Amino acid sequence: MDRSRSSLGHQAPYRARVIADIAMFFRIGFQFWRGFHFLRNTRRAITVFGSARTPDDHPYCDLARTVARQIGDQGIAIVTGGGGAVMQAANRGAFEAGAPSIGINITIEREQKANPYLTHSLVCRYFFVRKVLLCRYSEAFLILPGGFGTLDECFEIITLIQTRKMHPRPVVLIGSEFWGGLLDWCRKTLIPQGMITEAEFARLHVADTAEEALSYLGIQGPSNQATSTATITR
Repeated sequence: MDRSRSSLGHQAPYRARVIADIAMFFRIGFQFWRGFHFLRNTRRAITVFGSARTPDDHPYCDLARTVARQIGDQGIAIVTGGGGAVMQAANRGAFEAGAPSIGINITIEREQKANPYLTHSLVCRYFFVRKVLLCRYSEAFLILPGGFGTLDECFEIITLIQTRKMHPRPVVLIGSEFWGGLLDWCRKTLIPQGMITEAEFARLHVADTAEEALSYLGIQGPSNQATSTATITR
C-alpha cells in the first residue's frame, strides 16, 4: 500500500508537467503561426537592432533614423523590436519615408512599450519566437550599440550564418568606437586560438556614417540631403 501511494504521488506531478508541456507546445506553435501570418506580405525588409535605453537625442538615434529613412526611400521595410530609443528612431525614419515600419515587440515588465511610429505591430510572448520573426524575412541586419539583448541578437545571427542555418547576408555594426573593443578581442583572442576563422570574422562590417552603412547594404543614399551626413560624434 505504501509503495502504491508513493508511485501515485510521483505520477501526479509528472502528469501535470506533461499537460503543461503540451500546452506550451501549442502556445509556441500558435505564436509562430501568428507571426508568419503577420509578416506574410513583407517583400523586402532590413532589421535594425539597438538599445532601448539610449536617450532619444543621442547620435546613435539620429543615425538610426537617417539610415532607416534612406532605406525606406527605396521601398524597403524596416523591422525592429518595436520599442523606444534606437528602435523608435529607426521606425521613425521608415515612417517618414512612407515605408512599412514594423515592430516585433515582447511582453516584459519594463522598458518595452510600442513606439508611435509603427505601421504594423505584433507582440510576442517568447523571446525565441521574436528573434525568429526579426530575422526570418530580412535581407540584412543593422546593429547599433546596445546591451545584453543586442549582443545576444548580434552573436546569434552571426552564429546562424557561420553554421549555415541562415543564408549569408550583410551584418553591419554601427559605431566603431562602441564595437571596437569587442572586435579587437575577437581578432586577438578568438582567431589566434582557432575559435573562429578570419573569413567568419570578416562577415562583420563596421560603419560610422549613414553612407558607410548603406554601402554595405548595396543602397546609395541621396548625397544632396543634409540628413545623409549623419555620423556618430565621439
